[in-house]
Amino acid sequence: MSIKDGIIAELKHETNNTKRILNNLNQDHWTWKPHEKSMSVGELAIHIVELHSWVAGAADKDVFDFHVDYKPMGNYNLDELKAMLDENLQKNIDFVNSKDEAFWLQDWTLKAGDNVISQLPRIGAVRYIITNHLIHHRGQLTVYMRMLDLPLPGIYGPSADEK
Repeated sequence: MSIKDGIIAELKHETNNTKRILNNLNQDHWTWKPHEKSMSVGELAIHIVELHSWVAGAADKDVFDFHVDYKPMGNYNLDELKAMLDENLQKNIDFVNSKDEAFWLQDWTLKAGDNVISQLPRIGAVRYIITNHLIHHRGQLTVYMRMLDLPLPGIYGPSADEK
C-alpha cells in the first residue's frame, strides 16, 4: 500500500466514525457542557469537523503558525457540520491524490509565533497532529454523550448500546 492509499483509507475510516457520532447527536444538547471550563457539545463537534479539514488545509504548508494560519470555523448547526464533513473528505482525498510520495516525507512544522510546537515529516503530522487530535476530541464527545444518555455507536468495535 502506498503512503497516499494509507492516508486515504484512514481519512475515510475516521470520517465515517465521526459521521456515526454526529448522527447520534441532536441540537437540543448543543450548548451543554460538563464543566464551566469545558467546551460545549456544539463547540466540540465543530472543532472535530474542523480538524477533518486540516489535511488539505494545514498539511499543504511547510509551516503552520497558529497565530497566522488558524482561523476558527465559527458557529454551525449539526446539519451544516454533517455536510462539511463530506465536503472535507472529498477535499482531503483530492489533496492527497495531488501529492507524490516524497511530499509526505518532507518536514512540516507546527508553531505558535516563535514557539515551535512540533517538527516532523508531513506524514507524521497528519497522523500525530491531525488524526490523533481529532480522535482525542471525538473521545471527549462520546463521554459527553454518555453523560447525556445518548446512544454511542461502536467506533472500533461494538458499543454497549449496540446489540
